[in-house]
Amino acid sequence: MHNVELLAPARDLSELKANIESGANAVYIGGEVFGMVSINNLFSREELIEGIEFAHKNNRKVYVVVNILPHDDDFNQIEEYLKSLEFLGVDAIVISDPGMLSIVKNTIPNMEIHLSDQANTTNYISAKFWFEQGIKRVVVSRELSCDEIAQIRAKTPLELDIEVFVHGVMTISYSGRPLLSNFIKGKNAQKEISKKSYRLMEEKRPGEYFPVYEDEKGTFLFNSSDLCMVEYIPELIKSGITSLKIEGRMKDAEYIKRVTKAYRVAIDKFYENPQDWKFNSVWLDELNEISNRQFTSGFYLENPNDEI
Repeated sequence: MHNVELLAPARDLSELKANIESGANAVYIGGEVFGMVSINNLFSREELIEGIEFAHKNNRKVYVVVNILPHDDDFNQIEEYLKSLEFLGVDAIVISDPGMLSIVKNTIPNMEIHLSDQANTTNYISAKFWFEQGIKRVVVSRELSCDEIAQIRAKTPLELDIEVFVHGVMTISYSGRPLLSNFIKGKNAQKEISKKSYRLMEEKRPGEYFPVYEDEKGTFLFNSSDLCMVEYIPELIKSGITSLKIEGRMKDAEYIKRVTKAYRVAIDKFYENPQDWKFNSVWLDELNEISNRQFTSGFYLENPNDEI
């Protein structure tokens, strides 16, 4: 049986080290935090070097997310940026746009490339297409069930990695692309994120609000629950998934560290005895203790229990 990767976010050097020490096999930087903005905003060059060296010393990996949907002007500095990431030793670049894929392949052809869930890969034909374009890993859409993921795994080359989100924000907005700011401000929301905040209220339930979050990754509607799949580790691993990803948008460092530890314990217990793995409610108690939101199994189960 393959060893599944546990992937956690890191917004700075201290989080990178803490999450690796908590059991993450790999960390990703960027994406929800800064996308195409210079790494120097959160990691100085020296800190990034130190973080990558720390990860590699512990046999861990560092991925950098460059998930902007670029306009022409965004390509002006990208080649230099990508070359610097390769020079520093990052293990993979995560992209979401065909143009960015082309730039990465031409600029740093030996770099491993992952495809973000922003590309909305929901079937094996799309997954095979991206693999044939040079993609090593596909982050499949959160709208898929475990059975659908297993079908993608069965019908795609084994060399293609499959990554899924297992914990964090679970939303209804399908494409994960900026919506409200584009409409209200008439501007590209990826370049200038709206500072306004929104809430939705169902007319027959006055005073009960669903939050609407918007950042450079997208607009997130009806975001009332967090995804939590710790109870279903065996189903996820047996479906052939390569990497289990923790989403960390709007969460503090202590939250991510404790979530990483809980999933690490659950995964390790599975590999100790796959046939007799039993869910331990202590893991869920630990997660509930640090969360102020309801948990959901999302779309992964055919008949999910919306309240874990």
